[in-house]
Amino acid sequence: MSADDARVEADAVVVDARGLRCPLPVIRLAAAARDLPAGTLVTVLSTDPAARHDVPAWARMRGHTTVGETETSPAPAPPEDAGDEGDEGDEGASTTWALTVRLGATP
Repeated sequence: MSADDARVEADAVVVDARGLRCPLPVIRLAAAARDLPAGTLVTVLSTDPAARHDVPAWARMRGHTTVGETETSPAPAPPEDAGDEGDEGDEGASTTWALTVRLGATP
């Protein structure tokens, strides 16, 4: 796993899996968690709706605990008369889920 896949922010490890489809968010999470001590918080950022189910399932199977989930929707498009020309819209914008897992002792 490269340094781009996971970073440490305020005593928590963040795995940025936005834009990746199942099963890659869980694979990146597992790779980040492999060498971390019990008690570490790991947050996975994902735009894949399946991660909302896959990350907690992975945590349960591995003896970890899911401690939080937040959802961030893309910002609404500006009004039609905002002065923008063309039909650019919010292409590429999608909901992002932040799923936080507290690592337990792994067998």
